[in-house]
Amino acid sequence: MAHLRCDIRQSGGGRDRRVNRQASARDIASAVARRSYGKLLAYLAADMHDVSAAEDALAEAFAAALADWPAHGCPDNPESWLMTVARRKGIDGVRRRRSGEAAAVQLETIAQMQAECVEADDAESFPDRRLGLLFACAHPAIDAGIRAPLMLQTVLGLDAKVIASAFLVSPEAMCKRLGRAKQKIREARIPFAIPEREAWRERLDGVLAAVYAAYAEGWSDPDDADLLHRDLVEEAIFLARLLVELLSQEPETLGLLAGMLYAEARRRARRNAQGEYVPFDEQDMLLWDARMIEEAEALLLRAGALGRIGRYQLEAALQSAHVERRRSYRSDWTPEMQLYDALYALTRSPVVALNRALAIAEVQGAEAAINVIRELAADKRLAEYQPYWAARAALFARVGDDREAMHAYEMAIGLARDPAVRRFLQRRQEETGARSSRRLG
Repeated sequence: MAHLRCDIRQSGGGRDRRVNRQASARDIASAVARRSYGKLLAYLAADMHDVSAAEDALAEAFAAALADWPAHGCPDNPESWLMTVARRKGIDGVRRRRSGEAAAVQLETIAQMQAECVEADDAESFPDRRLGLLFACAHPAIDAGIRAPLMLQTVLGLDAKVIASAFLVSPEAMCKRLGRAKQKIREARIPFAIPEREAWRERLDGVLAAVYAAYAEGWSDPDDADLLHRDLVEEAIFLARLLVELLSQEPETLGLLAGMLYAEARRRARRNAQGEYVPFDEQDMLLWDARMIEEAEALLLRAGALGRIGRYQLEAALQSAHVERRRSYRSDWTPEMQLYDALYALTRSPVVALNRALAIAEVQGAEAAINVIRELAADKRLAEYQPYWAARAALFARVGDDREAMHAYEMAIGLARDPAVRRFLQRRQEETGARSSRRLG
């Protein structure tokens, strides 16, 4: 993990020094929390075999840092300091919660895990321990529906609200599910241990889903203004590359990395010089990263040669088709619609159905797409999904139903987290309103 160093200014009087120390300590603690919380929690959870206890220990370590660092200065390696304190807090917590033989067994396990960590750094078959923990979170005893969210929280450090948004459920429901999963881990004594190689493949779907969701969340901030989102993108691509190295004959790992690279190749083109959002069909293709696209194409070809088609290969194939359509100036969307048909048949995802509707609009017309959109309105998971309302607004605007379009734009604007996307939608809404006024006038 990256090391952060403290820079505490000593100028001014005693009060100024104290204020500067406190501000610096808060800044460093905030930076560590943003960049390393998930990694620290992953290591602690593996040591303690108890996710909730690891969370408590790490929270106590951060509280101790805020009390200690302003008075004594920040350590040279804040992450190591926090890990040492958190482990000590974890041991104290075990002693408080348990007594006798049960506590002794868990304390001995923690000590053994710490010793093994040092030896495993060189010899372990997993190149990165967090990747091992992703596979551990996909243990068959953990409910399949909560495995990916659990990985996102324990290994990648996302909070329940963000995870809930990624999986189209309420934050309250996600908190309860995560809580039950952690309780299951503790009560069933599910080990946070690296599985044997034979168990990797059966756990792969959950791991891929977590890495994909992490990238998708990071992708939501394309201008790199938010370090958390930028870190998520880098982390997701790093983990995907490790998966490809480990499982080079598994087509879905190749498809996952290919799809992420196709998207990442277009990052610079998603904003113009003024920082405004640029939709895909208006992007400057000269800003696309040609090397990254070539790598994605090669990965997709490798995956296809293995003869087993899956979700992530189809996702990547769609990205490839969109890129090819722009580059060749092809106007026919039939290849994209066929790929969406296959992906929807495989996943039955409402998000895929939504994107499929946009392809239908290009092949069969906006009215046909609106019929699909009306059916999707019954799916409560889309009620607060911003792209649904943006797509609905654009389709109704195309057929001249300004009332429906204006309402949908209002919903999409209210749900947009990205200010640039919000401004883009506001401009489209204003254009729809002006067109409606001209018709009525």
